[in-house]
Amino acid sequence: MNRHISITVALVVAVVCSVRLAAAQPVAEPDTKSPRTPTSGNFLLGPPTDNGPVEVRASFEIDEISAINDETETFEFTGVLTLRWRDKRQAFDPAAAGVKEKIYQGDYQFNEIAPSWFPQVVLVNSAGSYESRGVVLRVQPDGSQTLIEKINAVAKTELNLRRFPFDRQSLKATFEVLGFDDSEVVLRVESGIISSVSSEISLPQWTISGMSVSIRDRPASYAGRRGVASAFVTSIDVQRESFYVSRLVTLPLIVIVLLSFSVFWMDRSSLGDRISVSFIGILTAVAYQVVMSEILPRIAYVTWMNAFLNFSFLMMVGTVIINLVVGAFDKQGRSELAHRVDRLCRWMFPLTYFGLVLFAFGVAFLVL
Repeated sequence: MNRHISITVALVVAVVCSVRLAAAQPVAEPDTKSPRTPTSGNFLLGPPTDNGPVEVRASFEIDEISAINDETETFEFTGVLTLRWRDKRQAFDPAAAGVKEKIYQGDYQFNEIAPSWFPQVVLVNSAGSYESRGVVLRVQPDGSQTLIEKINAVAKTELNLRRFPFDRQSLKATFEVLGFDDSEVVLRVESGIISSVSSEISLPQWTISGMSVSIRDRPASYAGRRGVASAFVTSIDVQRESFYVSRLVTLPLIVIVLLSFSVFWMDRSSLGDRISVSFIGILTAVAYQVVMSEILPRIAYVTWMNAFLNFSFLMMVGTVIINLVVGAFDKQGRSELAHRVDRLCRWMFPLTYFGLVLFAFGVAFLVL
């Protein structure tokens, strides 16, 4: 009897232990994730290489120029970049696909679903900010593809301010296909479609006079085997509206300089009054130089405005020197000579001043 009880207890203990061990082991979940389709099937990671380099036709339309910064030599713009190329590997039968055109729009569809290779274009002279505000990829049955992207960016460009405030600038935005040289991908200007600037653009103190596009080769060590990338260059021609600076500085300072020449008509006996008028003009010229230092960027070369301010300052310093000379002649009893000097300076100073201003214009517009 005891033997049967012992056997029964042992069997119960064995069953309980086996149940606990089975419960402690993790249950393997079935793998419901299907492996990613090989890249050689639906996902084409390289450009087509049938007949030499891929020809990508580019066009660009400027929608807005937000600002031009003279200090940092940058400009902010918004525009639509359009790229067209053909990839026969993406050709499809409209009847089988059920659509006449495949369209991938938005970041998710373009980046995650679109299976084809596309030229990844970057702004070479970007100044830090580059934002894509929308993207659409359209695929035709014959494999022709159109990539439309709206971008907002800040670009670095070289400004020539020697003629300031009568200067013209060419704002350049340079695009290239990242990672491919001109033996793999070649950019071309789209024929039949004119890259343009929107007529609704309004930029304070600037007038947009035109736009042009071109293609050039650009050395780039990261651009494939040859190290020469094909670049699409957009140039926007703008002209500064000079009236703001002219009414703020140029015209008032010309009037002040001419008024300072009135000392040559004043009585020579009042030397103190004559010198006071001259020094008031000098201090005014210095004040205008301070004002212009806040408007002009800190550049090493001399602009037309710098020359104009310096000429105005020196001419008023010259009136102080003439006043001292005339006063010395009067003290020496040489009144006739002092009178002749005054009469000569009444015409010599204005003619010299305007001659220097015209000389500065000539150098700025004919030489520089």
